[in-house]
Amino acid sequence: MYDQITRNKRKTIILIAIFIAFILFLGWLFGELYGFGYTGIVFAFFISITMSLTGYYKGDKIALMSSGAKEIKKEDNPYVYRMVENLSITAGLPMPKVHIINDPGMNAFACGRDPEHASVAVTSGIVEKLENEELEGVIAHELSHVKNYDIRIMTIVIVLVGIIALMADFMLRAHIFGFGGRDRDSKSGPLMIIGLVLMILSPFIAQLIQLAVSRKREFLADADASLLTRYPEGLARALEKISQDNIPIKKASNATAHLYIANPFKGKKVAKLFSTHPPVAERIQALRTMGK
Repeated sequence: MYDQITRNKRKTIILIAIFIAFILFLGWLFGELYGFGYTGIVFAFFISITMSLTGYYKGDKIALMSSGAKEIKKEDNPYVYRMVENLSITAGLPMPKVHIINDPGMNAFACGRDPEHASVAVTSGIVEKLENEELEGVIAHELSHVKNYDIRIMTIVIVLVGIIALMADFMLRAHIFGFGGRDRDSKSGPLMIIGLVLMILSPFIAQLIQLAVSRKREFLADADASLLTRYPEGLARALEKISQDNIPIKKASNATAHLYIANPFKGKKVAKLFSTHPPVAERIQALRTMGK
């Protein structure tokens, strides 16, 4: 389990490093083609940061509100509240806010920029349909996202995606309106062709990297949850039941889909390449390998 956590952390760092290198390359290419130097990448960076600040500090409230989650106290649902409380103590985490989503579908998610500002939300369907050890595995998975600062990491990735999208749009506009004049014309040829291809494909490439980081974090949270409960089979059985339950989450959206423990758009075919979650079968296999 420790080995898998270490490998996934290393792979996530590598993916983010690739992201940053790609942004720097786009900045260099933009300067070479249009004679703007690094003005474009600096401008895009500050715009992306501004756009992301609201999501960073208020993103958890937006996610909870959009999902229809309602905060509960211990007296409202002692079973769920005490399970979150006990697992938080075991993990050495502050007690997060606990929310219930009134939805028959089986799912859960965690949000918040750090352990001190965290929330865990579970659907009424998952509480009703899972056994005690299975629900413990699910909640341990979500607390692992909190412990590992996954939301913060995904926020960093979202910022990087924003930078790439803005740079690609700015470069396309610069090309259409002929910025750079003779300097641009003198650099036509292979470099211009590469630049145009990257302008068009940059947002697509950025999205793929974002999805890859999200999927890596799911494997990491599964491994960490098993370490927390010492019972990988509980989460494995929970994932089996969640995958067999074909009820989509009513208020799930593309913006919040990556937060859930499993794809919330059940009943809809989602290509593996574009899914925010790794295949459930692969996660179950990895969990059961840990249990041996």
